[in-house]
Amino acid sequence: MARKGGWQEFAGLGSEATMQRPAAPAATTAKAQQRVRVQRTKAGKGGKTVTVISGLEASDAELKGLLKQLKAAAGAGGAVKHGVIELQGDQVATALAALEAAGYRPKQAGG
Repeated sequence: MARKGGWQEFAGLGSEATMQRPAAPAATTAKAQQRVRVQRTKAGKGGKTVTVISGLEASDAELKGLLKQLKAAAGAGGAVKHGVIELQGDQVATALAALEAAGYRPKQAGG
């Protein structure tokens, strides 16, 4: 029995497993060689100060573990959003010290 509108442009290419995106390459950059930036910002946060840590080349599980360490050191809340760690409040000095203790070479960005 013919299907109504049976023509499909990509029907013969294979299963869904072959159509998925390839896995991201493993982070091969050592912690001490990554460009980790720590900055204080208010942009898009409703006037609240947030400390943003960017440039980390790590998996989601590693980012969540690092976030847990940073939150404990700062005594503040935080989240991982799109590969960037956000800590509540002005935690730049605390984040810099905690990242250095974890083996990274962070730099303060912005003012």
